[in-house]
Amino acid sequence: MKLSEFLADIAQSLRVLASRPVTENVKITDANAYQWEGSVSQLLPVDQVNRIDLDLLQGIAPQKKTLLDNSLQFAKGYGANNALLWGAKGMGKSSIVKAIHGEINARAQNETDIKRLILVEIHREDISTLPELMRKLAAHDAQFLIYCDDLSFSPEETDYKALKTVLDGGLEGRPKNVLFYATSNRRHLMAREMIDNEARSAIHSNEANDEKISLSDRFGLWIGFHNCDQDTYLEMIRAYCAHFGIDEDEQALRAAAIEWAQTRGSRSGRVAIQFVRHLAGKKGRAIS
Repeated sequence: MKLSEFLADIAQSLRVLASRPVTENVKITDANAYQWEGSVSQLLPVDQVNRIDLDLLQGIAPQKKTLLDNSLQFAKGYGANNALLWGAKGMGKSSIVKAIHGEINARAQNETDIKRLILVEIHREDISTLPELMRKLAAHDAQFLIYCDDLSFSPEETDYKALKTVLDGGLEGRPKNVLFYATSNRRHLMAREMIDNEARSAIHSNEANDEKISLSDRFGLWIGFHNCDQDTYLEMIRAYCAHFGIDEDEQALRAAAIEWAQTRGSRSGRVAIQFVRHLAGKKGRAIS
């Protein structure tokens, strides 16, 4: 490569770096939500979180109460646990996190003992940078809720070790102003063979069957989400229709909703809202 070409490449790289926003010059507490870009160690503000109201989430009342109570404790500066939301797809695992974030921030405007929560989304691919993110957030006077959607690990990955360090506290310990929530279809996050490999490497043979070697046991709070029955599925649809002001004959609604679920091969909150969107479209309406 010629010297002129080499210098041109350097100049182009510098222009790219200069065009990126510098997180250190941005007051992290300005926005209510951010996305963490681990590859460049930057927090990118999210102007509006894609969420629905907490009251609109049907069929998961116990899960809502458990996670809301835990989140409120954290927002008040009390003890709270990192949480793993695991189980059936489409049952509101990711929706509940964003809805609770919005609920708490709404309450914080009127209740002085509740602090505003700042939601930080981290992608599964950036989990290895989680310790760096926590150190960055620990330096700020605010309460942060780190959220990772659809978290799981395959046998060849080693990023789970960084998560273990964070959940166990490590040498630094988890910052008091940071909480970590994750959603996953897997209860133990790691594939079964990964757990078995850790067991075989244990010093004592009786540790082989100890579930504490699994990554999920590092979470202080487990919340399970399960497939809903038909009555719960129909109740979800009625609640959505009432919320969006969609009038439909009860018998016709029931028949169409059941047929919709049969064509999808499942019943869940996601299937319910998809049906209601379809119903709204047939009536010439648009819903979010």
